[in-house]
Formats: sequence, structure tokens, C-alpha cells
Amino acid sequence: MALVSMRQLLDHAAENGYGVPAFNVNNIEQVQAIMTAAAEVGAPVIMQASAGARKYAGEAFLRHIIEAAVESWPDVPVCMHQDHGQSPAVCQIAMRMGFTSVMMDGSLMSDGKTISSYEYNVDVTRRVVENAHCIGVSVEGELGCLGSLETMKGDKEDGHGTDATMSREQLLTDPDQAAEFVRETQLDALAIAIGTSHGAYKFTPAQCTRNEKGELVPPPLRFDILDEVSKRLPGFPIVLHGSSSVPQEYVKMINENGGKMPDAVGIPEEQLRQAARLAVCKINIDSDLRLAMTGTIRQFFAEHPDKFDPREYLKPARANIKEMVKHKLIHVLGCDGKA
Repeated sequence: MALVSMRQLLDHAAENGYGVPAFNVNNIEQVQAIMTAAAEVGAPVIMQASAGARKYAGEAFLRHIIEAAVESWPDVPVCMHQDHGQSPAVCQIAMRMGFTSVMMDGSLMSDGKTISSYEYNVDVTRRVVENAHCIGVSVEGELGCLGSLETMKGDKEDGHGTDATMSREQLLTDPDQAAEFVRETQLDALAIAIGTSHGAYKFTPAQCTRNEKGELVPPPLRFDILDEVSKRLPGFPIVLHGSSSVPQEYVKMINENGGKMPDAVGIPEEQLRQAARLAVCKINIDSDLRLAMTGTIRQFFAEHPDKFDPREYLKPARANIKEMVKHKLIHVLGCDGKA
């Protein structure tokens, strides 16, 4: 199967009430793990390249790794997506390289750090849409900036984002403005801000309670905003960024093998399941892949200090990523059997 556009995947997800995972990938082991899991359960996937991944591996390398995955697993529908494009020019380069979907993140200026105006966001997103739709490429946009509702600061992750202090209005998407933004830009999917944030420290301990195991339990996402957006945009694909659940078994594995990740916490899986059953069709996942790989490698070296062959420690890391991805496809997103 050739690469497919994001809109093809998300329209089916919107009609049938499930979510499609969008995994940020950086290397071949992550791609192999994702594709093996997707093939085993019959799920579609979006594989995306963040600004940090493009800088680390190079767009050409990432593109060829994903294309090799499509060739190796021809029955898995795959969208190749550019994450957080900082300008129309960046999106244009990705389209020329064969990406079937791009994100124009006009919530920030082209430096990827300065908060933009609504008018700027509409202008750059609409320009990308006009170019992309001519060649069958889907476009995602963003309205609202991710960050902490406690500190009122944005998050800066993987080469993109602001750490500026913002207002509550900037940190949460306005439903009326979301509907207007979609009408004015004609984009294919909209990322909204309802309380998620990038990274492995999405909430401070002060924002959370603790369960009987002593684990942090984050506050609920703003599903009231999601509900209002979906009322104004019925059937339109909504996206959640910063949606890693930060599995505590891998945080524990890291901490027990020389790591220091106190109070790392993500979005509870039950909240992601609820979002996927509603209007959210694309859920971005990045930190969870990193945690599974890092925890496994740390444990491997603690148990086998004499080993030095990368294949020996990357193989179990790849296997653990695969099992985690399978769990998400089936039990969180509900996209198994939808390929």
C-alpha cells in the first residue's frame, strides 16, 4: 500500500469513533516496532517527524526509513506527517520530499518561539492549505498554545515551543474561534489546547492527587472545551498534542537503573480513551516511545555491564516499544482492525 493522506485516515476515524496514533519517530527501531505492532492488530498509523527529529536524523533519512516500512508492511495504512512546521516554506519543502501531510503551526511565529496573532495564524495556514490541497496533501493547524495552566507558561519541547508566560485564553482554545479558523483556512485537522502539554512532566505535583500506590493522578482535561468545539465542528477531525501517558513502569525502570525522573506524569489513559471516543481523531505520542527505549536500555546495561553491541540492547528496546504500541492501539485508541 502506498502512503496515504492524513485526511483519509481521520475521516474514517471521525465516522467510527476511534483515534489514530501519530508517533514521533527518530530512528529505525522505533519505526520497526510501530509497524510490527500495527500489522499484528490491523491498525493504521501516522508517523511524524518533529523539528528535533528532522534536525537529528535529517528529513531524507526519516522519509526513506518510513518508505522502507511501507514497503515491508504493505497492508498497514501509513501517513507520513511533518510535525510543527514553523513556516509555509518549511511545509513546502516537506511536500516536495513526499510527505503526505504537514502541520502548519501558526500559533507561533516562524522562529518557533514567539507567540503569533490569530490573523497571522489564519494567513500562513490558509497559504499552506492552498498549496497542499493542489497535490493531495493534508494540512493540520493549531489554535492555542500548549503549556501549564498552573504556571501559565508554555512548554518548549524538541526544537519547538515557547516558554513565555501566557494568559489563560492563550493556553486554552476558544470554541467559537476554532470554528471560525476552520472556515477561514479550510484545513483538514485542528490541534486544540485543552490542558495537555509536551514532555514527560505534564503536571506539577501540586496540580495532582495521589492514588493508593502513591502515584500522581493529574487533573482532568478540559473536556468541556472539546465538547463545545465538536458541537461547532461536527464530524471534523480534532487533534491532541502532548498526549503521552508517561507509563509509570518505564519511569520506575529508569529510576531504578540510574535515572532521575522524579514526579514524571502524563495524561491518564482513560482520559485519552474518552477523547478518542469523542471528536479527537489524531493523538500525538512521543515521550512514551522514548521512555520505553531508555528504560529498557538502562536496565539492559545494569544487568549486562559487559555488553557493547548496540543490536543486543536495541533489540529488547524495540520489543518493549512494540508491546506498548500494541496496548495503545487496542486499549487506548481503539483502532485495531481498522486498517
